[in-house]
This record gives sequence, structure tokens and C-alpha cells, in this order.
Amino acid sequence: MIIVPIKEGENIERALKKFKRKYEKTGVVKELRSRQAFKKPSVVNRKKKEHAVYVQKMNQNND
Repeated sequence: MIIVPIKEGENIERALKKFKRKYEKTGVVKELRSRQAFKKPSVVNRKKKEHAVYVQKMNQNND
């Protein structure tokens, strides 16, 4: 359960913003979306490798 401490006199929109931020950090939505469809381990590994290559190229271009 997510608990968001609210100070006295704090705006409700601000409290909602804090709640949404904490909720996103837990990764619940991301986990649900990933479980909706099965992905083969070979596909997952290929995507990870492609992403690693992309990140490495981006880092080399920045240097």
C-alpha cells in the first residue's frame, strides 16, 4: 500500500501528484503490461542487446 504523508494545509493536487509519482516508481503498471503477453526469452535477450548497442553508440557520440 502506498502512503503519502500530507502536511496540514497542503493542496490536494500536490498530494495527488506525490501519490502518482510514488505509484509510477513502484512499477506496477509496467509490470502489468509486461505480463499481458508472453515474450520468448530469446526475444527479450535480443531486445536487451539492441538497447545496449544503442546506449553505447549514444554515449560514444556524446564524447
